[in-house]
Amino acid sequence: MSIRLSLAIESGGFAVPESGKIAVFHPRDEHDLSVLPREQVLVVQPMRPDHDIFVARGYDCVAALEADTEIAAAIVFLPRAKALARHLIAQAVALSSGPVLIDGAKTDGIDSVLKAARKLTEPSSPISKAHGKVFWVEADGQVFADWRVDEFASVDGYATAPGVFSADGIDPASRLLAEALPTKLGRNLADLGAGWGYLSAQLLQRDDVIEKLHLIEADHTSLACAQRNVSDPRAEFHWADARQWKPPHLLDGVIMNPPFHTGRSAEPSLGQAFIATAARVLSPSGSLWLVANRHLPYETILGELFVQVSEIAGDNRFKVLHAFRPKRQRR
Repeated sequence: MSIRLSLAIESGGFAVPESGKIAVFHPRDEHDLSVLPREQVLVVQPMRPDHDIFVARGYDCVAALEADTEIAAAIVFLPRAKALARHLIAQAVALSSGPVLIDGAKTDGIDSVLKAARKLTEPSSPISKAHGKVFWVEADGQVFADWRVDEFASVDGYATAPGVFSADGIDPASRLLAEALPTKLGRNLADLGAGWGYLSAQLLQRDDVIEKLHLIEADHTSLACAQRNVSDPRAEFHWADARQWKPPHLLDGVIMNPPFHTGRSAEPSLGQAFIATAARVLSPSGSLWLVANRHLPYETILGELFVQVSEIAGDNRFKVLHAFRPKRQRR
């Protein structure tokens, strides 16, 4: 909640600069930034849905800050991933000539971040509100230097980055799906929610007739990893919300390991929306192959949107489903 940001500013503790850019790192839809001067705000948001929300609200937005960007102050809304949270704080402090405010819920790890910050500098007294805290530190380019991480890391031979899905190694569900896919998949394919590109990399190593593989990913950081992991000229990369993406023409096949979490909350409707996209972008004889946690209720919507649905592989944790021939909805 941005009520903590409002309290920090209204108390006079966090001084908003009269000029210069205020970088706001990773705000989400629920964060109200109206307490800040809109013309000074630069939103840094790599997730396409939230990025587009702030663009629609009239804010200047980028997916990531360049290393030489000059900012007068910064606000960091903590992401869930610990390594990414620390990296964003270190980046903000290094680039800012003014104060850096850190806002987070208890479930985002704000208490541990504050405790760690106190070992490096003297942060302000925290303001507690709405199951979270906010505090700020003064600019010092080196004090948080050890919190910076490399832009990319090599894991299992692939490039990953802090905060991306399955940053520590190949996701077992994706591996199961890759192993279960048939020999021939079609000429024109899409990987919805491609992440850092593991599934696509596996497909393009195969002896197939693939002419074009679209990688659709909402996280700009994950997509940057995918561009390093998939160098095949048949790959085409799209920074887009898979729920809204439109292909240049109908496709022969779609593969996906769809997300089913928003923050810490499980939302099967997110995966169901990916399934609806697949049905929309496939040709009348197209196929969808997806992997999911076994408990997720995807069979109902698959049965509503496809003529044939079957489980082709699985174990006690995951299931691999094949859906064939999308039903065309009456308009």
